[in-house]
Amino acid sequence: MFEITDTQKIGVGLAGFGISFLFLGILLFFDKGLLAIGNLLFISGLACVIGPRRTLSFFFQWHKIKASASFLGGVLVVLMGWPIVGMIIETYGFVLLFSGFLPVAISFLRRVPILGTILNMPGLSRILNKIAGDTNRTTV
Repeated sequence: MFEITDTQKIGVGLAGFGISFLFLGILLFFDKGLLAIGNLLFISGLACVIGPRRTLSFFFQWHKIKASASFLGGVLVVLMGWPIVGMIIETYGFVLLFSGFLPVAISFLRRVPILGTILNMPGLSRILNKIAGDTNRTTV
């Protein structure tokens, strides 16, 4: 097993607060202050969890440049005061950036005791199978 450093623990907290602020900002009719704080906390939490060098290399890879530009551009648009347009652009970039991680996250969430039973319900299971791909295949 690997050890989690204090910086990574702080990063998980920052990213969690960032997601909470983003959710609250969307819930309160795209409040630009909450969305801006949520974006900044999420990005800084990501940098603390995986490290600044890995964060920069994650966002600035050539095959991810379109996704990174739309995600960071959406953050800038939110910070400039256009929350709805910025969140649309940012969501598009987020989906492109983290779409490779989605199957892993879905398979992990299906193993969580209570959440797994909810995610394995017939309607949700069919949708998640399309998002995650074939879970029965073996990877080499």
